[in-house]
Amino acid sequence: MNPVYDKLQRCLKCAREKVNFVPDVALVLGSGLGDYADTMKVEATLDYKDIDGFPVSTAPGHVGRFIFGFVGDTKVVVMQGRVHFYEGYDMSDVVLPIRLMKLLGAKTLFLTNASGGINSDFNAGDLMLITDQISQLVPSPLRGESISELGVRFPDMSHIYNEKLQDLARKCAKNQGIELKEGVYIQMPGPNYESPAEIRMAKTMGADAVGMSTVCEAIAANHMGMDIIGISCISNLAAGISPTPLTEEEVLEAGRKVAKKFSALVTEIITNI
Repeated sequence: MNPVYDKLQRCLKCAREKVNFVPDVALVLGSGLGDYADTMKVEATLDYKDIDGFPVSTAPGHVGRFIFGFVGDTKVVVMQGRVHFYEGYDMSDVVLPIRLMKLLGAKTLFLTNASGGINSDFNAGDLMLITDQISQLVPSPLRGESISELGVRFPDMSHIYNEKLQDLARKCAKNQGIELKEGVYIQMPGPNYESPAEIRMAKTMGADAVGMSTVCEAIAANHMGMDIIGISCISNLAAGISPTPLTEEEVLEAGRKVAKKFSALVTEIITNI
């Protein structure tokens, strides 16, 4: 058996032995949304460290556990703390949680993150609906031996982010009076922030926001046939655009300031999926 698939199956077996809950939606909480679980009706929790072979998140503000429960009447599994490529994990481990949530039953993946604004029309605190992505600067999670149990060898990437879910997000944002920006997200390897020259490159490539996650997760989810929606919190202006040096504290503080608005939008979208 493929070692990546074998590890995934071991994680699945371990998780199912500990939690008897079948979600419909998988939600990945980015920086600033770590407390979102407080708004849920929680049925069970599962720490990453209690899953055999599961990668453990080390990023600041990322708790490192799955939360199973309800957002309204929708059954949801929440990833409270994601795994990043910059933490030193193989890309197959970075996307293992996404694959696991799909095998646990989730059909829809809701990705959130904190990102740097590249588009000159963006400001810190804006929310951006991800309409497309650029993946060339990080390894593909599909690299290596093909795992036919998960999907085809050469999956189409024409519609990574589901158009119907995008329309739903626009409608929900309008209902709440939230100006929802839209754009293309590019993933950088990290953990260092980008140089001004790299931001100019990303802008030339067509990116509107930059971060260190999400793209690889969306590729893995699309490969497995999930419907995907993604929203970025623009936590800062990117290097060369921002007049001040970038700091982790700035990112976390911006997330805290917009958390209430962000949480309300996420809730309305999930309850209407």
